[in-house]
Amino acid sequence: MPPLSGVRVLDLTNVLAGPFCCHQLAHLGADVIKVELPGRGDLARQLGADQKLNEKLMGVSFLAQNAGKRSITVNLKHAKGRDLLKRLAAGADVLVENFRPGVMDRRGVGWATLKEVNPRLVYCAISGFGQDGPWRGLPAYDQIIQGASGVMSITGAPETAPYRVGYPICDTIGGLTAAFAISAALQGREKTGGAFIDVSMLEATLATMGWAVSNWLIAGVRPAPNGNENVTSAPSGAFRAEDGLLNIAANKQEQWEVLCRHIGREDLLANPDYATREDRKANRLALKAELEKTLAARPARDWARELNGLGVPSGAVFEVPDILDHPQIADRGLIAEFDHVPGAGRGIRVLRTGVKIGGMPPGVGSPPPRLGEHNTEVYGEIGVTPAELARLEEEGAI
Repeated sequence: MPPLSGVRVLDLTNVLAGPFCCHQLAHLGADVIKVELPGRGDLARQLGADQKLNEKLMGVSFLAQNAGKRSITVNLKHAKGRDLLKRLAAGADVLVENFRPGVMDRRGVGWATLKEVNPRLVYCAISGFGQDGPWRGLPAYDQIIQGASGVMSITGAPETAPYRVGYPICDTIGGLTAAFAISAALQGREKTGGAFIDVSMLEATLATMGWAVSNWLIAGVRPAPNGNENVTSAPSGAFRAEDGLLNIAANKQEQWEVLCRHIGREDLLANPDYATREDRKANRLALKAELEKTLAARPARDWARELNGLGVPSGAVFEVPDILDHPQIADRGLIAEFDHVPGAGRGIRVLRTGVKIGGMPPGVGSPPPRLGEHNTEVYGEIGVTPAELARLEEEGAI
């Protein structure tokens, strides 16, 4: 039995942080109802590298994180639409939204209203900067949060930084933070009742930057970009091999010694510039050049296989298609396949979550939904008849 089986979630979110949060909850067994704007739905339906799918409102960005959800439409600017949401909230366990702070309150369906409708409701608001503070009303996009958080300032090499991380890391961190906070609040409901959860993408991102931030808070060392070098040790970073980059993390003295002997560079062990970890850190660039003279003679994956066998942590730098095809990923159930997705007109492969429970990867049984695909089903569950549904559609409430 999935751990969140029986939990009903209203997903009022758009694009990434919120949908990614609810993607986790769906895979853990929750009944996630995606509440979307009539006619357009989640903006992610129009985003992605396949323009034909965007035109069908089934964009890759939407398909990536909405499998297993049910989609309904509601117009929260319409009085009857707001009434429908209240009726849905009365029977829900969780509501997740990522509007700017204050939007749901102005529409009359914020936490203050919905907790009266359902005192056991866990209400999670995801925003860029949190529900208060001088930046609370600013728009929140991953690019903006990457810059504001300091992530960009420590990404890249000294000559290239600030540099953005190559995927929406702050949106993703915000979604994961929301998912675990919701799970915790559900666990605590018997003691505390419902809860309001305020997730700031900025703060969630900073919370994951522990070492970099703590070097400043505790040691007074300003974080700086270091490219592919690990500042805590050497040799620890990415080194040029014959066919690409090879990551090596020889953080212990014995690993350093095994590395030198295996690649035939015992001469480095005799060099006083590299005698201790601190010596190697102080002379890391010269050491890197020496190691690459030898490592460049053979492929990265060959070196990685041999060095790992000797206890020196190593790994080739993969491109995304290569790692997805590798047995380490392909054979563990991370990728789900849907043979046919209504609305998309073809099959798709998408990621599940990165966990296993009881030896099995959590999964969902249905593909990402068409916009409003479950209006009749979900609204019927709260007593709306087909005739009423037709009138609500005519009036623009759904």
